[in-house]
Amino acid sequence: MIKKKVRGVFGLVIAIAIVASGCGQAKNENSSGEAAGEGTKTIENLPAAIAAKDEIKLMVIRKIGGDDHTAQFLAGAKQEGEALGFKVDTFSANGDTAKFHDAIAQATDGGYDGVIISHGDDEATVADVQKLKDKGIPVVAFDSVNELTAIEGVTLTSQDDEALAKYSLDQLVKEQGEEAKIVYLWVDGFPPMVRRNKIYQDTLTQYPNIKEVERFGVANNNTSVETQNAVAAMLTKHPKGEIDAIFATWDAFASGAARAIIEAGRTEIKIYGIDLSNADLQIMQEENSPWVATAAVDPKMIGAVNVRLLAKKIAGEETPSTYNLEAALIDQEGLKKSSEPVNMVNLADILPGWGTTDAFEEDWMKSLKAANSK
Repeated sequence: MIKKKVRGVFGLVIAIAIVASGCGQAKNENSSGEAAGEGTKTIENLPAAIAAKDEIKLMVIRKIGGDDHTAQFLAGAKQEGEALGFKVDTFSANGDTAKFHDAIAQATDGGYDGVIISHGDDEATVADVQKLKDKGIPVVAFDSVNELTAIEGVTLTSQDDEALAKYSLDQLVKEQGEEAKIVYLWVDGFPPMVRRNKIYQDTLTQYPNIKEVERFGVANNNTSVETQNAVAAMLTKHPKGEIDAIFATWDAFASGAARAIIEAGRTEIKIYGIDLSNADLQIMQEENSPWVATAAVDPKMIGAVNVRLLAKKIAGEETPSTYNLEAALIDQEGLKKSSEPVNMVNLADILPGWGTTDAFEEDWMKSLKAANSK
């Protein structure tokens, strides 16, 4: 095993100590296509493009930040990459467009073997990715602009945003009725939000007697607090009976709204959200919590799947141009079935399949993980 402390290549990125295993990127390859690692370790069926590299370096750059979903996404990508013996740097721009694009520009010249981009939402992102591709650096983009699919070799991944919104809204209508009075927490400009909004508009068309009382939305590193303040102000304007529910298209919205409702003693208002974290689960499980349901994909799993796709690209293997990760609905009734507090790990005990997928996990990846765990 080779262990090195690696300095991040940009001033934007905090230096990260990363463990890299030499087993996965062996220099010697035998005639059967197997790569020989240090000592007696052998990785069967390791792609030649992987075996030929002394080390593989990945960069994960996310535009939004300041929320638990971002932290878990980055952690999942880092964990999966390091399990494969890769070096993984991560960076969150916390909503700062200039920092986001500067990070991509520096990654382009940073000696990386592959780059993951998250929440690129403008034309400049397309130009950035094209520059990466022109330098031969493969790219996977999560929750980013659809125009990226026009760049050959790029995979655009997303949560199944349509399903997320439909699961949550269907539960709202089921429990609050077809004449519910609701507050809509949403922000425009992000591809996943645009997709979720389409389902919301479709729902209003399907149920014309649903009334949108108010709406609010900001996306920054203080979203939850600003949402809490906005919802608190709404509650002073609308006495009991004027709001039945809140549809929150992001858990940063839902958590802020929950705090405002609890502090105001207005728990008759129920929250239906999207996305999930340990902090969210804690709120949902509090006694008389207003947050009754949320639709989600495990963010750590999203990060892991993006890394697997990127590894396949580096290996020269075929990858799809788009991929949606399957969504699930989590509600209070299900959480109450557990005899112990539910977190992102043991959620799988009451929601089979949560947080696990073998999508794009090739046999050679399993072999690399096994070798690097020794």
